[in-house]
Amino acid sequence: MELAMAFRSSSSPQNSRLGDFRRGSHTRPRPSSLHYKRKGINSMLLAGDGDHAGDRQGFTPSLTSFFFQFLQQPTVSHRALFLQLAAPAIFFLSFGACACVSGPGVPLRPAQTVALDSQIGAVEDGEPALLSNSVSEENKLAESEKEMELKAAFERWKSKAFALTVPLRIVSLRGSVPPSWFKDFIQVQGRKMKLQSEFRGKLEDIFSELLAATKRGSVDLKSAMAADVVTIGDSWLCLAISKGVIEPLGNVEEQDWFKELEEKWRTYLYRNNNGNLDSDGKIWAVPYRWGSIVIAYKTSKFAKLNLSPVQDWGDLWRPELAGKISMVDSPREVVGAVLKFMGASYNTQNIDVEVPGGRNLVLHNLMRLQRQVRLFDSVHYLKAFATGDVWVAVGWSSDVLPAAKRMSNVAVIVPKSGASLWADLWAIPAATKFNTNRIGGRVRSPSPLIHQWIEFCLQPARALPFLQEVIPGSSPSALKGIPAEDWSEDQSKGKPKLDTNLIAGVPPPEILSKCEFLEPLSEGTLLDYKWLVAGMQKPRQGQISRLIEYFSLIVQTLGLRSCGTQS
Repeated sequence: MELAMAFRSSSSPQNSRLGDFRRGSHTRPRPSSLHYKRKGINSMLLAGDGDHAGDRQGFTPSLTSFFFQFLQQPTVSHRALFLQLAAPAIFFLSFGACACVSGPGVPLRPAQTVALDSQIGAVEDGEPALLSNSVSEENKLAESEKEMELKAAFERWKSKAFALTVPLRIVSLRGSVPPSWFKDFIQVQGRKMKLQSEFRGKLEDIFSELLAATKRGSVDLKSAMAADVVTIGDSWLCLAISKGVIEPLGNVEEQDWFKELEEKWRTYLYRNNNGNLDSDGKIWAVPYRWGSIVIAYKTSKFAKLNLSPVQDWGDLWRPELAGKISMVDSPREVVGAVLKFMGASYNTQNIDVEVPGGRNLVLHNLMRLQRQVRLFDSVHYLKAFATGDVWVAVGWSSDVLPAAKRMSNVAVIVPKSGASLWADLWAIPAATKFNTNRIGGRVRSPSPLIHQWIEFCLQPARALPFLQEVIPGSSPSALKGIPAEDWSEDQSKGKPKLDTNLIAGVPPPEILSKCEFLEPLSEGTLLDYKWLVAGMQKPRQGQISRLIEYFSLIVQTLGLRSCGTQS
């Protein structure tokens, strides 16, 4: 029975192809029956199939073919011989098949072997091997449907519109920020940002709102204290820090905009908790605009009377200008003008030691200046200049330059010996200490866009409105000066021509090097200032007397209040 099955299996065309696959692709052609007759059985068994003697993959099919050929012979002796050799032949066939699997030939991978065995079993049983394939196809279809459902759900999620915005509320000094900045920043940030800009008429108004919230212990949502960022004047910075109405900026040293600031800015911005300059302190505010004190005079009046033009502080003491000068009522600017006239610094800390002649000579020159100035008033000094009541006006460039451009026959200069510098800065209100759930643009914390706004304002491209004189002042990057040869007349093309020594709102380099930011005063220097102002209070009649009283009041209250002893 086993012999018959072996013969049937060998004679099947399918098994013949299957056997070729299992053996490999290099099976040699079957030899003819005459070949076996000539060589004989013994030589065939010993030599194998030609050149492949000893190769089990080549030997097995040749022997099987020999049996088929041999059975077809009619000779009885051959059949008898076949019966004698049947058992050994089957043994050799089985042994050869096992050797093919375990021998050094090309091995089959386990997955291929299992699949092959299942195919063999299916073919022998006469049934197609489709069960495992159908199950696999069903699993693939199910997975494909799930993937399609997930993709469809993701597309529906992407198509939804989410109302997610990041607000930024800014309270600034009116006229200090170019309008294009707000438009450009909105364009850069996109629709996800909600920018709210508000303006105040004076720096004092912003500080008063911050201070009122601190004293009250609560925040009005319309107050400047509830804003994300506010404008602080440099003259108010010391007081704002000492009163705790603003908070320091964190990690500014890592910001690119801070690295680009001039060393003069960094020295001026580092402050301790009392608001005094301290190289080990913190950064409490960032400048976005600056300027200087300037002197404006009417060239027509000077030409008519054949007067020499104003060039420096000493010209304010000229007899022909007595009663023809208006000036801001800032004690630091008035006393500072006297100090510059005497060759000293605005930031002199010990007048008796650092100034020749000491306090007495400073007081003498201050009283002389008082006789020259018709009006000390930071609000109306330019009105008196515009109406012709005075010929000379001393004030901040942010006020004087726009007014001078509306007039004719007016020149504006920065004194040759230098002048004081002013700056508008961005600061963060100290509102996080209040017990409320709405502070600034976010809940209980400032907007995350604050640093982006500050960096945006300090980019070189933001200097264009200042160069085009849209807004008076200069970009912080211009503190190093703008050489005259680098200034193009095209920048001011179409603008009113103004007789000035300013270059794009910046003093010439040789004058800028002598200009100073106003630093906080020590307690001893404050006492000197109070003594000087008290010496001006003589029994007099009229407006000058009232202005001197107001001048003294400023010194005793906000204008020169100490921020703490300076180290």
